[in-house]
Amino acid sequence: MSDYDVIVIGAGCGGVTAGALLAGQGRSVLVLEQSDLLGGCCSTFEKDGYHFDVGATLLEFPLPVDAVFQRLGTTFADEVDLIDVDPVYNVVFDDGSRMLFPQSPDGTGEVISQLSAKDGRNWPRFAAMFEDFLDKALSGFFMKPAGTMGDMVRMMVETPGLLKFGPLFVKSYKDVIEKYFKNNKVQQSMAYQSFYSGLPPGLAPALLSFLAYSEHQGLFYPRGGMISVPAAIARCGEKEGMKVELKKRVDRVLVSGGRARGVRLSDGTEITSDVVVSDINARALYLDLVGEEHLHPLARAGIKSYTLSVSAPVIYAGVDYEPPLGAHHTLVTVPMEDLDDYWFNQYQKGLLPEKLFGLICCGTVSDPALAPEGHHVLNIILGGPYRLSGSDWDTERKALGERVIEQLSKNVIPGLSEHVKTIEVATPLDFERRLLMPEGAFLALEMNLLSLTAFRPSARSRSVKGLYLAGASTHPGGGVPTTISTGMIAADLIDRYEG
Repeated sequence: MSDYDVIVIGAGCGGVTAGALLAGQGRSVLVLEQSDLLGGCCSTFEKDGYHFDVGATLLEFPLPVDAVFQRLGTTFADEVDLIDVDPVYNVVFDDGSRMLFPQSPDGTGEVISQLSAKDGRNWPRFAAMFEDFLDKALSGFFMKPAGTMGDMVRMMVETPGLLKFGPLFVKSYKDVIEKYFKNNKVQQSMAYQSFYSGLPPGLAPALLSFLAYSEHQGLFYPRGGMISVPAAIARCGEKEGMKVELKKRVDRVLVSGGRARGVRLSDGTEITSDVVVSDINARALYLDLVGEEHLHPLARAGIKSYTLSVSAPVIYAGVDYEPPLGAHHTLVTVPMEDLDDYWFNQYQKGLLPEKLFGLICCGTVSDPALAPEGHHVLNIILGGPYRLSGSDWDTERKALGERVIEQLSKNVIPGLSEHVKTIEVATPLDFERRLLMPEGAFLALEMNLLSLTAFRPSARSRSVKGLYLAGASTHPGGGVPTTISTGMIAADLIDRYEG
């Protein structure tokens, strides 16, 4: 008899979701997390009295999240205090000018019209298209398995309205933005969001251009930090009997007769189960924890063919004044062509960007309790490859932090360098060490057209029976609501196939 019905490897959003829902099905569930925090990149840590979010900094389209809580007999609103975030962005353009973009789609249209009357007239068409897409996708595309072409056919049969969005699977993010908007600054205000999918506008699939609109459907911050979301799911799961153990690193999936039988921990302890759910990077799962000897040669070649997703350094700064930003999120932008140029001529060559651009999050705009009274927290998310040409991250960490703070002080956040009270620079190498993310890959695997839907690793393993995947490696990919969806998809598949 097995020790547990299900063992979950990793307590990220996908892992705790799968574990909680499976416990709600009446199964005995053990979730094992190698770090001392829940949530993975959707977590929060404290330093010198300041509370910083590790990676994720806001929450969009909470429908999938609420669906999980409803299955657990409650609601998202009852479990997490969600703060409405408005405006959605303060955009700092490459010429130093700024504009605030409100959450309201109508208000955003008015702002765009100040830059270009024609683009302002096109905004409602763009918004209507992606409002319709999200309405269909949130009940279909994001909530259903896509491990096989059969799954894709069923998805389209059940949600036929998705069919009209077929052209988005063969164009780029940049194609869509340029179709609707001609003004350079309008394009800039929507271009950086392609990196939420880990790719520049010229490479990101057009399907993901909903990211330039989705925040206008509702944007929220969980009081207490992003960790409040996975912590609430885990709390509900524990009420159903789920066990969560931190600082327990799994170094092997036990496989016998082609079936997962449990896990072995780094201290040699073996724990058996009827089913294993993995919430870690799929390449690491199959090549390191399962082992190539358990994979068919085609499966082995397939998993090795995946490209790891983008990595990025993050600077966490606690300051003793109110930064002149005016929004929870500030985009420091450059033209779309510069974003593509950065990818091909700098990022892929191991170079740091020549022009400063990125996302600045000031969480205390929404939740002042994240810092001492009168103080604020800043997360500065930049571009940066895992392998640096001619240097390494341990060497460059300190200099990068100092250089970026000084640059931002000059034209984006006046006075910043004089008010920093604490600072920490997390590099791609740090994310690899702390969260076991191979090469610091935030989204696990690249989200290009050949790595989406049925081309992404299946939530139900085709190589090892009783092994299921959740998290950013599987459909629908990275992001807080989407990784939570992966946990729901895995739980549904286990309910269907494992009795």
